[in-house]
Amino acid sequence: MAMRTPTRTGIRQVAKKARVAISSVSRVISGHPDVSPEMRDRVQAAVRTLGYEPDILAQSLRRGSTRTVGFLIGDISNPLFAQIALGAGLALQERDHAMLMVNALDAATDDATQLRLLRQRRVDGFLLSLSDETDPGTIKQLKTLDKPFVLIDRKVQNVSSAAVLSDHAVGMHAAVEHLIELGHRRIGLIAGGRTVLPTYARADALLAACGAHRGVRTLVEYGTYSAAHGEAAAGALLARLEAPTALIAGGNQILPGVLLAIRRRRLRIPRDISLITCDCTPLAEFLEPPLATISRDTRELGRRSAQQLLEVLHGSPPQCVVLPTSFAPGLSCGPPRAASGRGARS
Repeated sequence: MAMRTPTRTGIRQVAKKARVAISSVSRVISGHPDVSPEMRDRVQAAVRTLGYEPDILAQSLRRGSTRTVGFLIGDISNPLFAQIALGAGLALQERDHAMLMVNALDAATDDATQLRLLRQRRVDGFLLSLSDETDPGTIKQLKTLDKPFVLIDRKVQNVSSAAVLSDHAVGMHAAVEHLIELGHRRIGLIAGGRTVLPTYARADALLAACGAHRGVRTLVEYGTYSAAHGEAAAGALLARLEAPTALIAGGNQILPGVLLAIRRRRLRIPRDISLITCDCTPLAEFLEPPLATISRDTRELGRRSAQQLLEVLHGSPPQCVVLPTSFAPGLSCGPPRAASGRGARS
């Protein structure tokens, strides 16, 4: 016996139940201000009784808007990006917008592919945390977008758009000054890829801060935002004849590899090596000693990005917003040991 498909309650049934015109139901559902309280109550009561659900697709076709924003994210497994997405999602939800999120897997070629996918979904606008600011395919896609977009902590040359950025230099400068005050003269940074703002802004700030002090040397190891890179780069720096006395992990996904490299060399924090991390990790508060951290409010980064996009969608000109970073000293930093005291413990 064939199963019968339940009949979908339509706007006509709601109008009949409420004893009003179809146009009146439409005004109530769309939130039109020119509706009397009595009529609104009658229509809403009918909607609840009949279990009516508006046809979002049909409404989108009529008004030319899907009330959906596309979010391109580099790596959804990264807790940092999850917090950015949470902040954006909450801001959009407050304004009755949905978010369609796609994952580029930290690959520049996937940025362009996922952008095409979002265009096909006819989203109203885009929130973009690109894997690579310099990829020609991605830049070509950005220049052909016919809907507004906001760059999240990214800069793309010769592309005009709204952006919400982090002032990475402030937190990095404070961290370097703290290390120099403790007596450190060799500071290593394990950084991510060179083609995204957090990496080159942090590296530039480190070099500038150290350059202001005579005799302070810097060592920067670029790579990927991964534990594997963190371990390999930290191991290479610590194996140098004149190894850094302090390390800065340039990302929350780099940090576990750095910690592993330090443990494998049987070094103690901060007695043998001082350590600072960029961006908090969910379990960082349980580490001993507590880590010194260069922080930014990632949820606020997402919230402000979504707000920027909604403002542009409502006619405001694109703007560039810069949010602060900060440095919180922790017990993971101390004075450097003498050169003869460095190395693996026996």
